[in-house]
Amino acid sequence: MRTFDHIGMTTESVHPNERYVVSTKVWVTDPQMHPFKIEWLRYEEDSPVPGKMRDACHVAWRVDSIERESEGLKVLIAPFSSVAGHVVGFFETEDGAIVELMEY
Repeated sequence: MRTFDHIGMTTESVHPNERYVVSTKVWVTDPQMHPFKIEWLRYEEDSPVPGKMRDACHVAWRVDSIERESEGLKVLIAPFSSVAGHVVGFFETEDGAIVELMEY
C-alpha cells in the first residue's frame, strides 16, 4: 500500500519552525503543517546528502514495507530512523524521479 505524504522541495530561504537534522545537515519544515504538504529543505554546504537530491524535488509515500516497495529502485540514501521515529529511505526510479519511502 502506498499513501501520499508530502513533496520535498529545496530552498535557500529560512522558513518558520524549521528543525535541524544533524546527520544530514539540513533544515526541514514539517510538511503536515503546510496546506499543500510541502516540506522545505535547506541544506548546509557540507551536507552529505547527494547533490542529485538537493537539485530535485522528491515525493514521499507512506508504505507498509520499504523493502518491498523499493525493489528495483536505485538506493540514494539507505533506510534509516528519522527524528520523528519512523524509518525513511530515498530512492530513484528508472525514469529518474526521486521518491522517499516512509515506514511507520
